[in-house]
Amino acid sequence: HRKARILLPLEKGSYGMGSSSAGSALLWGSLCPAGINSLCTLVSAQGCEWSGYLVGYAVSMVKRSRSKGGLAGPDGTKSVFGQMCAKMSSFSPDSLLLPHRVWKVKFVGESVDDCGGGYSESIAEMCEELQNGLTPLLIVTPNGRDESGANRDCFLLNPAAKSLLHMNMFRFLGVLLGIAIRTGSPLSLNLAEPVWKQLAGMNLTIADLSEVDKDFIPGLMYIRDNEATSEEFEAMSLPFTVPNASGQDIQLSSKYTHITLENRAEYVRLAINYRLHEFDEQVAAVREGMARVVPVPLLSLFTGYELETMVCGSPDIPLHLLKSVATYKGIEPTASLIQWFWEVMESFSNTERSLFLRFVWGRTRLPRTIADFRGRDFVIQVLDKYNPPDHFLPESYTCFFLLKLPRYSCKQVLEEKLKYAIHFCKSIDTDDYARIALTGEPAADDSSDDSDNEDADSFASDSTQDYLTGH
Repeated sequence: HRKARILLPLEKGSYGMGSSSAGSALLWGSLCPAGINSLCTLVSAQGCEWSGYLVGYAVSMVKRSRSKGGLAGPDGTKSVFGQMCAKMSSFSPDSLLLPHRVWKVKFVGESVDDCGGGYSESIAEMCEELQNGLTPLLIVTPNGRDESGANRDCFLLNPAAKSLLHMNMFRFLGVLLGIAIRTGSPLSLNLAEPVWKQLAGMNLTIADLSEVDKDFIPGLMYIRDNEATSEEFEAMSLPFTVPNASGQDIQLSSKYTHITLENRAEYVRLAINYRLHEFDEQVAAVREGMARVVPVPLLSLFTGYELETMVCGSPDIPLHLLKSVATYKGIEPTASLIQWFWEVMESFSNTERSLFLRFVWGRTRLPRTIADFRGRDFVIQVLDKYNPPDHFLPESYTCFFLLKLPRYSCKQVLEEKLKYAIHFCKSIDTDDYARIALTGEPAADDSSDDSDNEDADSFASDSTQDYLTGH
């Protein structure tokens, strides 16, 4: 159970920049000004203490503050995203230019030390909140509301979110997008293609409107080409309004109250113009936030699809990419247990693979390329301390991309335990609650196996050093 989290914006120190993907290579020269090609000063022997400003946010208030309308507090300010946005003034401009994580997460009341996993978890939670109604920034496309047409599962920027608070939230969203580009760590955001086009500096077209609202243009064409007489038009009593992307009717003119035969051409022109530009304020705020992290003018070199790929990677999780960075401890790659593991992963749906990544790494998507892993391996470690092994669940260390497996007796048991873990063991926990055998007894040698503890500490230390030096 997470009670509270504390964030530390990371300051400068020694850090080796990892290589970038081909799609964002053009940006790197401007992304890293001299002196900013660094992360922070290593303080503790474990590699998990950083200097910086202390910024806190409480997760326990999110559900408590959720209103009947779905928002977490007024305008979503009690959500993790909202609380984090309110603390952005604590972050120096230089801290946003770091090539990896920008803040540290501390789980107050739990023995969690964030070496990267907690940070990834905080990003994943904010992405969820943006798309599950806890914040007011994103709305489902009109096609999604009507359950017809394309992009039904995609989101648009909310044109009704125009207050000063909303604009600040959109700027923070832009900061998150910029951080994703800079660090190569993908965000799980399902924005519609027209949003990405505008963020890349492109203008929307009528075709883009049809992609998210298939009935809008046909409705206008019906009005424009209708052969009704002037009296019949007046009898229809059509208001001189247009529904925006969120479904609210917008008055297009103070001169007209209803559509007539004489003003219908003007109505069609104003309606299309409004819908082509209804997101301009929100897009400008997001781009303003992105400009704090990346050189926004260079985004015009990319298409909307390319920008989406840089920020979000691919929603599909290719196992060949995960296998290519996999290493093994305590077992050979050709062992039956490892073969079973990959067969189970092959059988998983893309949603289950995403849950697995959340369980083992605190992320829901893989980086775009091997280069974007920045030397980080996916480690599968098999230990014999779990006895009997079939009574134990897998363990993960999200900071180190490490999965610990008992030596299960068969593929069926491995699949059952792994599925249970990814669906129900979502808390980041080092308080030993998860290290209890299913019989209710603690692992027999969990406290006495000093060699295993030393091995884990050694692995953590090595992995942290590799992560920090870019090797």
